[in-house]
Amino acid sequence: MVSMKDIAVACGVSVATVSKALNDQNDIGGETKEKIKRMAKELGYYPNSSARALKTNRTYNLGVLYKEESGSGLTHDYFSQILENFRNTSENGGYDITFLSNSKKRKDQMSYLEHTLYRGMDGVLIAIADYGDPEVMELLSSELPVVIVDYVYNGRISVMSDNITGMESLLSYIYEQGHREIAYIYGEESMVTTNRLSAYYRFHERKGMAVREEFLRRGKYRDSYTAGILTSQMLEQAHPPTCIMYADDFSAIGGMNAIKNKGLQIPADISIVGYDGITMASQLEPQLTTYRQDTVGIGSLAAEKLISLIENPKATPISQYVMNGELITGGSVASI
Repeated sequence: MVSMKDIAVACGVSVATVSKALNDQNDIGGETKEKIKRMAKELGYYPNSSARALKTNRTYNLGVLYKEESGSGLTHDYFSQILENFRNTSENGGYDITFLSNSKKRKDQMSYLEHTLYRGMDGVLIAIADYGDPEVMELLSSELPVVIVDYVYNGRISVMSDNITGMESLLSYIYEQGHREIAYIYGEESMVTTNRLSAYYRFHERKGMAVREEFLRRGKYRDSYTAGILTSQMLEQAHPPTCIMYADDFSAIGGMNAIKNKGLQIPADISIVGYDGITMASQLEPQLTTYRQDTVGIGSLAAEKLISLIENPKATPISQYVMNGELITGGSVASI
């Protein structure tokens, strides 16, 4: 294994000078620094992570808690895109990422927090989790740097999609097309669901429209099968809605199939809208009207704030950051 001493001998400098060059310190000349870095690369030098951790008190390893209940795992477009951008930004900052597992799946029965301490992780991103789980609350209550996606916890940095603005954008567009009978098949109980439902109720109140409770149905996020069943039930009502909103684009696809199975056309007979703005939504016929969330911004900002918490904790404010998305009008909403 190549050591810093080998590089020092090859370059005719001291080991201390090699260390300064490889750590990008400014008290040596730029030409010397580049020569040392070039020689290190030619010799195949790689810094020892254990030695680096001892010296810096950091492992440059970030944990990711991703406990997704629907079974879609990392194929979940919204979160997979957030995690991809989180990973890219983390790696650009010199950090690796490791996924956390809890005691229910680990033979050693370690909790999330115990796993982070065992692996020496510098901080954790909570992308999606059950916030009623004592292990999650233990992690949130610890002194470890933590950033959360789409959830607010006192004393922790949160990076969120603006679900209220997203719902209002969709509802305003639907309303402008003449619709007043607007149904909503929403997802499981969560902060995201609560905010979107609140926006739905407030919009109706602001426009002087009565909310028809039969137009509200609880489904599951990213579950096209359940969405299809609920859509069929909705269409069998004596006075069905003219437009149905879905919790996400995959659910909207399930609704679309149920509508077509009844011999109806979109948007001639009924209009629909999704949420998330996944790539598949733009490839449907008709193209799905939806709200594209800023997954690039959410993932990148989450990484930046977590690294800042680790490297400069006293100067990093604990705040909630809200990222706006974009309305995609598509062709699934008729003007009536």
